[in-house]
Amino acid sequence: MSLLEIILIAFGLSMDAFAVSIILGLSVKKPGMKEFLIAGIFFGASQALMPLIGYFAGEHLSHKMQTLDHWVAFILLGVIGGKMIIDSFSKEEKTIEGNPFRLGKMFLLAIATSIDALAVGVTFAFYHIPIFVAILIIGLVTFSMSVAGVKIGNIFGSKYKSKAEFVGGIILVLLGIKMLVGGL
Repeated sequence: MSLLEIILIAFGLSMDAFAVSIILGLSVKKPGMKEFLIAGIFFGASQALMPLIGYFAGEHLSHKMQTLDHWVAFILLGVIGGKMIIDSFSKEEKTIEGNPFRLGKMFLLAIATSIDALAVGVTFAFYHIPIFVAILIIGLVTFSMSVAGVKIGNIFGSKYKSKAEFVGGIILVLLGIKMLVGGL
């Protein structure tokens, strides 16, 4: 897997956090540096930590599943990407009650938006990706996209949320297909 593919995966994974950050931006009149940093740090750190956990779990399993690794990567990325694409068409308006930047609420949002990164970490183990480079890229991309999401949400509203989820889903599905074809 090339550096470009890792960067594309990072953007794909960051789209959930970006979409939630847009909603966070909608919920405050004028976000300050504190709100930008809270969103960026929480989402960036959780998106970096989950692939690391998945990687170590995958390392434990990778020698047992080497003949199936491309299928596992295809299924995991396909399911995650497919869910993001389907969610992008949802008409249900998502809102966050109360102060959305409370630490407990941010922790739950960060975990909820990064579960898919756990599965990607398993895929990284199968392909022997340098995990610390990958999680650094994922964390920095997600941090940046989360900060941008708060700003965009505050300026433009929910106009871009579903488009971001759709693009992120497409990226993950296409990378899954590429891994499957490469493994066959």
